[in-house]
Amino acid sequence: MTYPNAQETVQLIEKLVSIPSPSGNTDEVITYVENFLSELDVEMKRNRKGGLIVTIPGKNTNNHRMLTAHVDTLGAIVKEIKSSGRLKLDLIGGFRYNSIEGEYCQVETSTGKRYSGTILLHQTSVHVYKDAGKVERNQDNMEVRIDEKVHSADEVRALGIEVGDFVSFDPRVQMLPNGYIKSRHLDDKASVGILLQLIRQIATDGTALPNTTHFLISNNEEIGYGGNSNIPPETVEYLAVDMGAMGDGQSTDEYTVSICVKDASGPYHYGLRKKLVGIAKENGIDYKLDIYPYYGSDASAAIRSGHDIIHGLIGPGIDSSHAFERTHVSSIENTTKLLYHYLLSEVPGTL
Repeated sequence: MTYPNAQETVQLIEKLVSIPSPSGNTDEVITYVENFLSELDVEMKRNRKGGLIVTIPGKNTNNHRMLTAHVDTLGAIVKEIKSSGRLKLDLIGGFRYNSIEGEYCQVETSTGKRYSGTILLHQTSVHVYKDAGKVERNQDNMEVRIDEKVHSADEVRALGIEVGDFVSFDPRVQMLPNGYIKSRHLDDKASVGILLQLIRQIATDGTALPNTTHFLISNNEEIGYGGNSNIPPETVEYLAVDMGAMGDGQSTDEYTVSICVKDASGPYHYGLRKKLVGIAKENGIDYKLDIYPYYGSDASAAIRSGHDIIHGLIGPGIDSSHAFERTHVSSIENTTKLLYHYLLSEVPGTL
């Protein structure tokens, strides 16, 4: 038995997080995924929302399973061009302004031109603003300083920048020798990297899957509806592969695979959860069970949209989610192993 090479997965994750892809502007990263898989003998197609669906036929073509990971990330959009030449933002996804204060960013115009900038509190300079530390970090007080010689809204517009342009954040990715992976957007590009490596290994080795399996690389998860469509009616099991959330009272860590019991949408399917735990125990895979209190996934979106499926959620443990994220190669490895053995398990008959 050979698992996908963990270091190759880490290198792939590094490439993925480096491609800007805020929700609503994901064509570049989806194209990268298509090119990554293009040399393999797998069926691929985009859905109308711009996500990518990969299908590998299995021995049983009646009862399917679907796995999903999302390639869209948090980001922002230009809300207003201020008279000073700075930009006011509107956030894409669920996070706080304090988590992007001081971050380098990139503004992409509708013609594809990109400008660098920095996200700052308007009252940043402590030499000028006495109460800089007390000012609320919100839409009114935060702005983008563009790295261009501009002093007015007209000068900004002359660059081609306009309301509605997408703003992406510098991932600041670092792969450390001791196995730690630091980067924005590990949610959920770490999981995307894992799934792509599994697809490549299965296709390259000619591994026979027991059931026809679909892999959805979704592109609207951060805004709530990435995985709620394009689910074949034969699908019985639907597993979202997304980050495990860490913090006070949580079991999830950066070294194991996290199996979600419940999130804000309610409990995940009890039978599938027990099946995943059984696979982990049988194969010596380090795992943690956990509840994510303020969380939703592509699987919960699929349930809300009315699909009659068995749904579950697992993923690598990610520290400081939706901010300065970090995980460890051990978590990548354990998540990969659980998914590999899960793909080789039987899908139950139609209920």
